[in-house]
Amino acid sequence: MKHIVVLTGAGMSAESGIKTFRDADGLWEGHDVMEVATPEGFAANPELVLDFYNQRRRQLREVSPNAAHYNLAELETDFKVSIITQNVDDLHERAGSTNVIHLHGELLKVRSSIDEWDIQDWKTDLILGDCCKKGHQLRPHIVWFGEDVPMIPKAIDICETADVLIIIGTSMQVYPAASLMHYVPLHTPTYFIDPKPNIDSKHNLTVIAETATIGMKKVVGLLKANK
Repeated sequence: MKHIVVLTGAGMSAESGIKTFRDADGLWEGHDVMEVATPEGFAANPELVLDFYNQRRRQLREVSPNAAHYNLAELETDFKVSIITQNVDDLHERAGSTNVIHLHGELLKVRSSIDEWDIQDWKTDLILGDCCKKGHQLRPHIVWFGEDVPMIPKAIDICETADVLIIIGTSMQVYPAASLMHYVPLHTPTYFIDPKPNIDSKHNLTVIAETATIGMKKVVGLLKANK
């Protein structure tokens, strides 16, 4: 089976009602990202940070996967599919995708504030006083600005085995995630789906200037035609 590697970003979940990471004013849901998405912000005001992610977690329960999520899951019928996402939601999994790597963590997990590998599932609010088994405060399992991205080595290994690359809803300008496309074998057919693409079609690269749902429908047609 051909191996399709998919890189997804905020545009993938936008049509499900999840806001993209930052609005034009640079704020995330009305907050300065440095206050709610850095270790320093958590140290300065942990209650604010916990409440911020509690609200994101509640919002996630109110939305559903969109057609593009389901299209990716359905590709597993005919292809090996690996999804590497910058998103912290679980919409890929809820749509049925079985091989998903979350580069930036997951909203429905928390971890020890001391041990980054002490991770547990968490679907309710997280408050001050919720501690790991060693007695340390739990924090959102989110990769904040200034922190290492521990899943990058695994993501690189996956990209090196790609037969087809699909990029959806991400500008591929934020590192280290943006570096992943460079690990895909040379001449790999690549499909770039974004309503405002920052690149043009060229040899082996097909740019589809559409939203995720419309773009994925087109890509599924192209993949089936070339199978």
